[in-house]
Amino acid sequence: MSLIEFFDNHTYRMVLFGTMTIGLVAGALGSFAYLRKQSLISDVISHAALPGTLLAFLTAVLVLGTDGRNMITLIIGAVIIGTLAVLFANDITRASKIRIDTAMAVSLTIFFGAGMLLMRIIANGAFPGKGGIQDYLFGNASVITIADLTTSITVGAFALFLMIVFWKEFALRTFDPDHATVLGLRAHTIDTLMFTTIVIATVIGVKAVGLVLMVAFVVTPTAAARQWTRTLPGMVTLSAIFGAVGSGIGAYLSIALGNIPTGPLIVLTLFAIFMISLLFSPRRSIITRALARSRARAALKQQLVSERTAQ
Repeated sequence: MSLIEFFDNHTYRMVLFGTMTIGLVAGALGSFAYLRKQSLISDVISHAALPGTLLAFLTAVLVLGTDGRNMITLIIGAVIIGTLAVLFANDITRASKIRIDTAMAVSLTIFFGAGMLLMRIIANGAFPGKGGIQDYLFGNASVITIADLTTSITVGAFALFLMIVFWKEFALRTFDPDHATVLGLRAHTIDTLMFTTIVIATVIGVKAVGLVLMVAFVVTPTAAARQWTRTLPGMVTLSAIFGAVGSGIGAYLSIALGNIPTGPLIVLTLFAIFMISLLFSPRRSIITRALARSRARAALKQQLVSERTAQ
């Protein structure tokens, strides 16, 4: 399939621009989760997004009497519950001796279990517009509409705006939390804002990619970008580029090759970018480190030989 044929098709354009938006926002904001050593927090968020979207669906249908499939409604529900899940995991760590990885696992299973229960209730009930609600488990990029794309761009831009406005606070809280507290920054408030932006970056992709694969959009571009740069602005920018480009290439290949799921192919494309970064980045790559160790051994061997000769 040529690029002209690709961009001439409305559905294909929606898939491309939708997934690129998801990749850009998730890649940029995932940097803070990565640097705080909480990369799997995106997994907690994506699984907590399931009960969030389903509760929003039920609220819209039963209480408000509106369309339960409206994306902005589902995003609001997912953001609220996803943020609660993240704060729950971090509060467990603060209030006990339980490590953050264990707390995240507990939070993930609780919220995901609640989501599966709600999904069964919706599947067995007579709720209007419930068809296809199971797509949030694995995603379906082909159903992205102009309204969905507009919502993703708007909400994603809002999350990026928050990141820029509170950049200094986010950076200080990430690298030196004790110093941030001494300066009078309210840790819980900053954490809530930071995790809310990460939640938004995660939940805007649930409909297109599915909660199972969204963790890759948050973690993989960031891990790849970390191999190339040493500064936070560079890492955030490069991670966003990797996320957008990898998502765009994966989306195009899934359509051009025919009958291949978009989400999994994007994940594989992002993994390819990560492997290239891991192998060929100038300072941190496996090859660079192997060459440096080889040169160090050769220099040490030559020095020992010289010393023995001198003796």
